[in-house]
Amino acid sequence: MSGLPRPESALSPAARLRSIVSGSIGNLIEWYDWYAYAAFALYFAPAFFPEGDLTAQLLSTAAVFAVGFLVRPLGGWLLGAYADRHGRKAALVLSVLMMCGGSLLIAITPGYASIGVAAPALLVAARLLQGLSVGGEYGTSATYMSEVATREWRGFWSSWLYVTNICGQLLALLVLIVLQRWLLTPEQLHAWGWRIPFVIGALGALGALWLRRTMVETESFARHAASGDRRRGRLRELLRHPRELATVAGLTMGGTLAFYTFTVYMQKFLVNTVGFAKDLATLVSATSLVGFMLLQPLVGALSDRIGRRPILVAFGVAGTLGTVPLMSRLESAQGPWEALALILLALAVVSGYSSINAVVKAELFPVEVRALGVGLPYAITVSLFGGTAEYVALWFKQAGNEAGFYWYVTACIACSLLVYLWMPDTRRSSRIDRD
Repeated sequence: MSGLPRPESALSPAARLRSIVSGSIGNLIEWYDWYAYAAFALYFAPAFFPEGDLTAQLLSTAAVFAVGFLVRPLGGWLLGAYADRHGRKAALVLSVLMMCGGSLLIAITPGYASIGVAAPALLVAARLLQGLSVGGEYGTSATYMSEVATREWRGFWSSWLYVTNICGQLLALLVLIVLQRWLLTPEQLHAWGWRIPFVIGALGALGALWLRRTMVETESFARHAASGDRRRGRLRELLRHPRELATVAGLTMGGTLAFYTFTVYMQKFLVNTVGFAKDLATLVSATSLVGFMLLQPLVGALSDRIGRRPILVAFGVAGTLGTVPLMSRLESAQGPWEALALILLALAVVSGYSSINAVVKAELFPVEVRALGVGLPYAITVSLFGGTAEYVALWFKQAGNEAGFYWYVTACIACSLLVYLWMPDTRRSSRIDRD
């Protein structure tokens, strides 16, 4: 154990809580940086893609958003392997450094009018760097939170991964609301104000870096590292677990698509389809996220009592039966209150996936490939279904068949439901308990 950080078993409850909070805040900043792009796309799209109408410009920015997702599997592989070989803490520090660099690059890149095609090229480069960061962040954070928590409260504490995920998205929307309503005119936001959130994100990442340097390593990793096991973080070793890999991909497919549909895409849907003003759409989206955020620890704690599988099945059934009628009704929402109620209903259903998916994945894999096993198949699946959600939705709309997207979401959730019915309840068979 020489040279290794003190394991979590030696921690007092207060110290354990401090480590979880430090990891959570870092995760919050990472996701704020990631979502700031989506939140401010309505304003900076013309700066980088000046040609075409609003839908065409949003398609271009959504394509770049999807590009960031394409490298998330690479980030999940590289940082997951790094976390399994060198520690969860070391990987989380590296992840937040990469996110800082990506946000800073977006903040300082001139527009198309100044440097031509170099502007969208630099935007793509920044999103690639952020994609690598987020790709590695999820698997390592999920592993860290699940390992550092006690067995009795593992679902509750790991649910904070999505609390901070949502907090990051909410913070990005809050910054947008403050700029929209009190600090800047629409002209200023379009001209230069959209750069402010990325400056905030870069500075916040530096603060998260300081916090993460004070985190302790988990007992599971520290004990296994002391054994000298050379299998840690190897892709070949991960491939010895094909059923677990398939389970992660299957349970993620419908959940991530539903999550991105009712969170990230909703702001644009309310503007581009329902017909709300930009600031009203932002306010409705932000309010719905507050309710969604508060549900995560409640559902996570429930999973510690009744198991993970019943909650996943409930999401799968409700999502399969309810997506098309809910989205169809939302199209013709008569005002912000009706829209808010419908979105909150959808997010309550999505909580059955979002609150516990991290702990379920971590409980599937042995310690030597846990971060890699959680991060890599998850990142691949999110890239294919979550990262393309906006683009697919806008493509259906531009093709004049917006309802086709609703059926696409329904089909993906139905496929995940089959996995939920087939998989074991990881609360009872957790590999973390065997470390």
